[in-house]
Amino acid sequence: MDIQELQQRLAKPAVKFNAGGFRPSHSDEESWLGRVFLFREDEELPRNAAGETLLPFAQFHLPSLPFHSPLLHGVRILTVFVANPFPNPLEPMGERWLIREYRNDEVLVRKELTAPGAFLKPFPLKAEIVAADYPLWDRGGVPEDLEQAIVELERAGTIECYYDLVEHCYEHKLGGYPSFCQSGIDPGEGFEFVMQISSDAKINLNVVHSGSLMFWKHPASGEWALYFDFY
Repeated sequence: MDIQELQQRLAKPAVKFNAGGFRPSHSDEESWLGRVFLFREDEELPRNAAGETLLPFAQFHLPSLPFHSPLLHGVRILTVFVANPFPNPLEPMGERWLIREYRNDEVLVRKELTAPGAFLKPFPLKAEIVAADYPLWDRGGVPEDLEQAIVELERAGTIECYYDLVEHCYEHKLGGYPSFCQSGIDPGEGFEFVMQISSDAKINLNVVHSGSLMFWKHPASGEWALYFDFY
């Protein structure tokens, strides 16, 4: 197997997000980190069973993005809420983290709601297409047959290491592959990676120690999974 074929089989498109650096429009079509302002009429900020408010982490207007995940087909607005302290990795959604999906035909209203203890600095997002994102080597998503082919290229001296072939996007992103800090995990059979929110000093987010919040979705059940690790 040659290098070009390996790259083609591994590559996945993604959208990389950069926080701020431009004047926000404050329109409903703008995506944000650290801010959620679109809700159903009867919705407020989510709370856990103890009455503690989950914090607004992100709001994405998906039709405006240059890449459309098939796992989010028909979703117009996606909002993300996470507790402080963070939930345990792979903890079920509900008590300490929540994703809300709004379909194209749902009526939403603007609400500027304050979450006690919110620490993220709100910034609008600029989306940039990443034509080819690649998995990390250590259980990051490289299939076994391609692993063997890459090892053979290394042994033959064609490449020095896997990262001579590929680049990985570590930033906030939708699509592509998760940015594991430690050896990667499998969140469960059938789950597919959707997006991540990464440590970013600009928005005052440090996922324990320079980690990322990584989100998967099951295409059949619609269930979400959250995992994070750190250095």
